[in-house]
Amino acid sequence: MTDPISSMLIMIKNAGNASRDSITVPYSKIKHAIANCLLKEGYVKSVTKKTTKDFPVLEIGVAFRDDKPRINDVKRISKPSRRMYAGVKEIKPFKNGFGIFVLSTPKGILTDKEAKKEMVGGELLFKIW
Repeated sequence: MTDPISSMLIMIKNAGNASRDSITVPYSKIKHAIANCLLKEGYVKSVTKKTTKDFPVLEIGVAFRDDKPRINDVKRISKPSRRMYAGVKEIKPFKNGFGIFVLSTPKGILTDKEAKKEMVGGELLFKIW
């Protein structure tokens, strides 16, 4: 697996389209931080760290609104082959505020609104709506 972050995001999106309640993904600190960020924004329902067969995994509950998945689509911006960065002045609203950018900043994984409030820029991980 060359890009575990995009794999996790696509798994969440596909689980919502298939009307599944939850998914499990292999654990890493950055995936846990991203899942917590999505939990704060309401894109996922729950995030728990568990151990399955002596390996840590993340169990992520998929959020629905009116029997439709909360995540319509997700697009990875910064890839392993090409990293994309943005300063605080370059962060603009996405989909008129209905979507969010998720950034990796010196202050942790933040959404675009939080990054502007904290006055930090960073690596643009993905956009989700």
